[in-house]
Amino acid sequence: QQKKRESMLLGGESIVSEEVKNVSFCCDLTKCKGCCCVEGDAGAPLLESEIEIIEKLMPYIKPFMEQKAVKAVENGFWERDIEGELCTKIMDGKECVFVKFENGTALCAIEAAYRQGKIDFPKPLSCHLYPIRVKDYGEFTAVNYHEWDICKDALKNSNAEPLYKLLKEPLIRRFSKEWYECLVNEIESENSL
Repeated sequence: QQKKRESMLLGGESIVSEEVKNVSFCCDLTKCKGCCCVEGDAGAPLLESEIEIIEKLMPYIKPFMEQKAVKAVENGFWERDIEGELCTKIMDGKECVFVKFENGTALCAIEAAYRQGKIDFPKPLSCHLYPIRVKDYGEFTAVNYHEWDICKDALKNSNAEPLYKLLKEPLIRRFSKEWYECLVNEIESENSL
């Protein structure tokens, strides 16, 4: 087995796992039914800045939510997980409060409102970036691939492409266009060796 580099150092402030370059991925909702929004022990990770944004947009998001979820968010849509991190609330120990079901598939009410032009916020960054997880450690930011067995069909999807290409828009949203171009340049110069 060939030994590979574990990560790329980007601009001295980000450490990007090699899997972001090497793993090809594309969600297949026909197979997974959006179970990443239902499975797990906590809701979607949130940035502090996203709480205020989503609170302001709730009147536009609620029409896309399940009725029981609208009731569940009367006292807020977020909570802290067991590690104290901000996340969306979940219902019945399962789905995120923003899940809306269509033909048995879990979709995002925030994203539905965005796609219909009701809001200008696509969805929480952690959801937009998935299966990439970003963790800030103060001195640097780690950018890693989160491997989850429920996503195995996404790895076999004929439309799969390297994570850094698939997630261009959310990576630019999280970091910057310059950061993304630096990542692409590093990957492409590495590939040309």
